[in-house]
Amino acid sequence: MESTLIYVLFGAFFLLLVLGAPIAVSLAVAALATYLALGENPLAFVQMAFTSVGAFPLMALPAFILAGALMEAAGISKRLVDIAEAFAGPMTGGLGAATIFACMFFGAISGSGPATTAAVGMLMIPAMANRGYNKGYASAVTASSGGLGVVIPPSIPMVIFGISGMGLQPPPEAVALHGSFQTLSIPKLFIAGVVPGIVMASFLLLVNYVISRKKGYRGLSDSWSFSDIKTALRKGFWSMLAPIIILGGIYTGLFTPTESAIVAIVYTLIVGVFLHKELLLKSALRTLETTTWITGRVLLILFTATVFGRLLVENRIPAIIADSMLGFTDNTYLIWAMIIFFLLFVGMFMETLAAIMILTPVLLPIMYMLGMDPVHVGIVVVCSLAIGFQTPPLGENLFVASGIGGASIEEISIKALPFAAASITAVFVIAYFPQLSLWLPSLMGY
Repeated sequence: MESTLIYVLFGAFFLLLVLGAPIAVSLAVAALATYLALGENPLAFVQMAFTSVGAFPLMALPAFILAGALMEAAGISKRLVDIAEAFAGPMTGGLGAATIFACMFFGAISGSGPATTAAVGMLMIPAMANRGYNKGYASAVTASSGGLGVVIPPSIPMVIFGISGMGLQPPPEAVALHGSFQTLSIPKLFIAGVVPGIVMASFLLLVNYVISRKKGYRGLSDSWSFSDIKTALRKGFWSMLAPIIILGGIYTGLFTPTESAIVAIVYTLIVGVFLHKELLLKSALRTLETTTWITGRVLLILFTATVFGRLLVENRIPAIIADSMLGFTDNTYLIWAMIIFFLLFVGMFMETLAAIMILTPVLLPIMYMLGMDPVHVGIVVVCSLAIGFQTPPLGENLFVASGIGGASIEEISIKALPFAAASITAVFVIAYFPQLSLWLPSLMGY
């Protein structure tokens, strides 16, 4: 009976995906079919789905989406890009480096890969093209850097991983083998993402420098101008203060991640209306429309993925997979390699948030059995899936960058390969050296 249910659950899911059904529909129909096969009341399906969106931390999701959209409309993202350009100056690949830095800054506000790519790309892709950069390369570096938006905190995928993972207790066998585990929390995930985000950005900067030196790409100016840097810092003072207030409040415990998103919205409204005076009623209403659309889509996936994940756990599918993997090898490095390549493959075909919600109940018990910290696991999962933003066929960042720069998806994909390779190398470094993720949280008392 157990194997039959697995066939029903996964068979219906993959069949609907092949037929072109949206992932939310595929998850819902597969889970409902399994419920009916079990002879359970379908009302339990609805109640579980409804309960899944009752978590307080989930309020951060629409709030961060709205904050990111408002900051773009308020001119905050443009000023952050100006600062990055001023510091890049004439250095080799200066505009590419400025794009990577700008994505780091905006990622500390929006928490979204495609939003980061769109906000930075609208400004940087035309600037690079005007400076002699190949359009495909300009789009590729922007699409690749946009993935930093979900690694540098605050991060929407980290919120989803935290919600998915906090309800999963370590298996008794893992506790008996390794002792008690550290608790999983969204603030701790946010803090843990800082150093890995910097590591991934450093690898991207290195690749950009090597390619730019070969192609002869330079910055906007022929020399550094301290007056331009001073002007950019003066004009962008309130913009730079945004991530400091948001992250500083979380790290000091002044407010929770959910509350920080509300603080970000209020701060952006004050800056956009009274200081920059660029946030108009029409653009503000458009950000509400964008937020509603994106949030609705994510919540639909969350409804269905929660029930799907619960069925996986109840039928001990994660435990079966864990036993088979541990039976194949108990080498931690080899298991990490298998999981990373699996996540990279999934990220190519599945939307990041859906993948996290489906795979967390499967992967976390496996890593508990290896004695891994759940926070470290969460960072590696998010970093691995973030690469999916720049890899076809799904590659949301590729489509965004292509729409802005005008280069074909094929051209951008080819030119993004060195950046994808660098990001994958960075993920292995992060996975094999847990302290890169856990050092800062421990330093701050978590």
